[in-house]
Amino acid sequence: MTTWNLQDFDQALRVSWAADTCSPDDQPDWRPDNPAWGHCDITALVVQDVFGGDLLVGEVHLEGVQRGFHWWNRLPSGVEFDLTREQFRRGQTVTVGRAVQRPPGPLPHRWNEYLLLRERVGEHLGGLPQPI
Repeated sequence: MTTWNLQDFDQALRVSWAADTCSPDDQPDWRPDNPAWGHCDITALVVQDVFGGDLLVGEVHLEGVQRGFHWWNRLPSGVEFDLTREQFRRGQTVTVGRAVQRPPGPLPHRWNEYLLLRERVGEHLGGLPQPI
């Protein structure tokens, strides 16, 4: 496998996010100038595949109304790692995250998008390790 750094990983994600990997609920609002939009869940899974740690989820609020959920990671070191937080450009707030278990086996939702994102990121990085 090719050696890469965290900046390489971040860049590979950014060029891999697209409308076809965006959450179906968010696709109408997905734009190339905000590529992280609708990608937090599967991005957090790919990060966990490579770095391990916990999946975190918090509620997204806009103007006092819950508008969905946001996913990110807590690495084994305890550092919280969120590569898609930038998607919130309309004044959304995210509550404190709570750790959740990753579903075993294929995801009940977004499995194809997760596989496509993981494949694209791996292509840019020269392969990804097997999930931890």
